[in-house]
Amino acid sequence: MAKLQITLTKSVIGSKPGQRKTVEALGLRKTNQTVEHADNAAIRGMLTKVAHLVTVKEV
Repeated sequence: MAKLQITLTKSVIGSKPGQRKTVEALGLRKTNQTVEHADNAAIRGMLTKVAHLVTVKEV
């Protein structure tokens, strides 16, 4: 199964509360922090919501 490497590249300061909660649900707390998640529809949906704040790399 493919994995996604997700990095928070921009701060959540000034973003909407829903986007902040999505970033938190992905496990990201600090800028430049990286987490790995399985590539599935739920994670992809979360990433489209905060695409302007994160960078995604397939591992």
